[in-house]
Amino acid sequence: MNVNRPSSIREAYIWASSFLQGQGVPDAGACSELLLQYVLGLDRNRLLLNWQESFPEDRMSAWQVAIQRKASGEPVQYIIGEQEFYGLSYTVTPAVLIPRPETELLVEALIKQGKRMWPEQEPLLVDVGTGSGAIAVTVAVQCPEWRIWATDLSEEALQVAKLNGAKHTGEGRIEFMLGDLLDPLIRKRAEIDILVSNPPYIPSGDMPSLQKEVGQYEPHLALHGGEDGMDYYRRFLIDMDKLTAPPALVGFEVGQGQVRAVEEMLKREGKWSETQIVTDLAGIERHVLAWR
Repeated sequence: MNVNRPSSIREAYIWASSFLQGQGVPDAGACSELLLQYVLGLDRNRLLLNWQESFPEDRMSAWQVAIQRKASGEPVQYIIGEQEFYGLSYTVTPAVLIPRPETELLVEALIKQGKRMWPEQEPLLVDVGTGSGAIAVTVAVQCPEWRIWATDLSEEALQVAKLNGAKHTGEGRIEFMLGDLLDPLIRKRAEIDILVSNPPYIPSGDMPSLQKEVGQYEPHLALHGGEDGMDYYRRFLIDMDKLTAPPALVGFEVGQGQVRAVEEMLKREGKWSETQIVTDLAGIERHVLAWR
């Protein structure tokens, strides 16, 4: 792949945007700007102030590598190593899913309902399958009085989550546990007040047709939800019966077209008297909350 040698920062942006667009990269302009900020070590304001400056020769190789990686389909977040979520910058690696804007709406709804139910108390929230830790860490920042635990099956993912936890809340604010779904909580005989999860929910048949940036680069362990995408919700309901008591408030992110089925599963359990469906910014039903 022949990556050009720009004379100015502006020229680098224009060429990269056009080149990446030609390679079928979505949001090629935004990706080019983020990669320029990363390679040059500039925030957006300083990048624009230096727009007409010569492109630094000592950053040329790093720039060419970054563009090549993006052209191959690698998510820009993995290249630069970070993603913003709820106003905070999170470290991300290929060991974790990249936090999505729609998950911010789950956090928002969960916090709102949690504060209604525990206005002056310290509920215990557990983020199951925490990945980058985005949900757990954001709640810890927004609700400093709450107790927060986070679990994951992947040791590599848990290391990323711990890094993000320390960065935004300090050491020891969140308790991290390694294990499959609710196993660590069952072993601890924990009494959980709030359970939240963004589990794998992609059906088997949809996995081969995922966007290249997702299917080829993000961890399949965090994507594949079984034949119909619902395996993990069923497992959650089975495992909750093994807890000392079911959580009073549950919040799940759900795949497109699965929300009503998951809501019905929760209602059939008879453990929660109220449910709420939260739509994302595109109007898609994306999250389910249940509480008693």
